[in-house]
Parts: sequence; structure tokens; C-alpha cells
Amino acid sequence: MEKVIKLHSDEEAHLLFGRHDENLKLIERELSLQIVARGEKLVLHGDENNLILGGKLIDELIDVIRLGGNLKKTDLIYALKAIKQDASLGLHTIYLDRVDVMSKRQFVTPKTKGQKGYIDAMRESDITFGIGPAGTGKTYLAMAMAISALKNEHVGRIILTRPAVEAGESLGYLPGDLSEKITPYLRPLYDALYDMVEADKVKLLLEKGIIEVAPLAYMRGRTLNDSFIILDEAQNSTSEQMKMFLTRLGFDSKAVITGDVTQVDLPAHRVSGLVQVQSVLRDIEGIRFVYLNEQDVVRHELVQDIIKAYADFHTKAGNQS
Repeated sequence: MEKVIKLHSDEEAHLLFGRHDENLKLIERELSLQIVARGEKLVLHGDENNLILGGKLIDELIDVIRLGGNLKKTDLIYALKAIKQDASLGLHTIYLDRVDVMSKRQFVTPKTKGQKGYIDAMRESDITFGIGPAGTGKTYLAMAMAISALKNEHVGRIILTRPAVEAGESLGYLPGDLSEKITPYLRPLYDALYDMVEADKVKLLLEKGIIEVAPLAYMRGRTLNDSFIILDEAQNSTSEQMKMFLTRLGFDSKAVITGDVTQVDLPAHRVSGLVQVQSVLRDIEGIRFVYLNEQDVVRHELVQDIIKAYADFHTKAGNQS
């Protein structure tokens, strides 16, 4: 069987095909298709199911290109995985969703259906929980939304916080000022921050207090108005700390709480605030829980396989016990 897709121009074909036709070769390999370029037409050969998927994928990618989106090889890899999971998925609605930042890259885009849902939840809700394994963009996308809110003057400051469970000692006994003490535990937030804001601008924003970094324990007693607040690694907050943090939210503020409930570092007798809060706040309007999984991992493609392998291992171990 075959399917014919018409292109509008040579430029469109160049963007779709990729360098040395690498995009077409990848689609051919992943969907067991043969794709032949004939002038302004693409002719797809293969079985019916793969033709449907391939046609849908290419139509969606063409929509992205025609609407001004960029198409990188990594985007195509994620698109292939997404279309295999859900053939009805509107890929252009994902890849054309742009979150403004303050760096040369200008904007950040979601890469998966789950990430798109996460961004939508942060836009629509004042409190959003992003729960999932490493590499799913929980922290990175939260930072992008915070930077965008600051850039567009929706908030006046950004507050970054994280429990310092790994320290093993009181922060007061560590050398340096507060920022220096907590910096090692907030490194993922700093990494994302410097990826979205020019370095000299980061320094200025930190000096002016427009971006503030503080350990979770230092949130007590405060009311945070006109702020975008990110609590990272929230699985290592206690139930008491989680309640304390959530009740700091003031007027015209948003909070995003991120964490991986499979990576709790608290002592065995302490209850994780992130685990408990899912039951406590589940039915409150205005609070959203977004669950990301291995399909939303946007690191090296092997990371998805690693996460799935560990999940399968623990499931089997639990069944045997």
C-alpha cells in the first residue's frame, strides 16, 4: 500500500527531511516504511497501520514547520514515541507551545504530551504538583514558567527552595553565607536558571533579591506575595514542612512543588510530605497534581529504559515478597 503527501516548497521539504535526509531515514526505520521523494510529493510505502501512523506523523510535522516551529532530530524522536502511544495526538499543539525565557534560546517548549499537560496545569492553577522520575522536566519546566512569569511581569520575584536533607548536618555549621550553604542542594535549580537567563542577568537578579534562594526551613513565618515559588525535591520534605510551605502562599502568587516519590531520603520513621499531600489535598479546586512517567523523560533515550527496568524490578520484588 502507499500514501502520497504533498509539500508546498523546497524549503519545507528541506526542513522536514533533515540534514542528509536523516529525519526520513529515522521515520522509515522506526515505522518500517519506505519513503520516496518525488518532486513536491512524498510517497510512503508500507502496511496499512504503519502508513496511518507515518502519514499522521508527517502531517503533524508539516503543521509544525508551516506554523513556524523548529524541528530538531530530538523532537522527531519524541514525536515518534508519542505517535506510537497515541495516534490521535496533535503534536503541533505540543511543539508550538512556547514558554518565554530570558536567554538567547528565547523560549522553552514541551517535548511530550505529559509535559504539555504539566505546563497547562501551571498556567491554570495557583498550586501545581509535578510528580515523576528524573529527567521528566519537572524542575526545568517549572523554572521556565517562573522566568516567563517574571519576564511578563505576572510576578515580582522568584523564590527557589528545597529541603537540605542530604546535608547530614545543620546548615548553620556549614561555611559561607546562606546562599553558599544551600547552593549545593539547589544546583538543579541553578542549572535550569542559567540555561534560561543570561549569566550577568542572573547575578543582578540575585543581588536585587528578585530571585531568592533559600532552604525550606527558612520559609517558616513568611507570607509570599506576588511571587512564583518552586519547592524542588519535595519528597524529602516532612508532612509538617509541606503544610508550612503551602500555607506561605500569598496574594498574586503561584507555587510549583516537584518531586519523585520513589526517591525519598527521609528517615524511615518520617512521613514524606509529598506522599501524604496527595491524599490530603486531592479534592481541593485550584490545586493540580500532574504525574509524569518514563514516557516523559527527555534525557538520553536509555534513561527511559533504565527507569522502566527499575520499576519492573521493584514490581517483581514486591510480588515475590
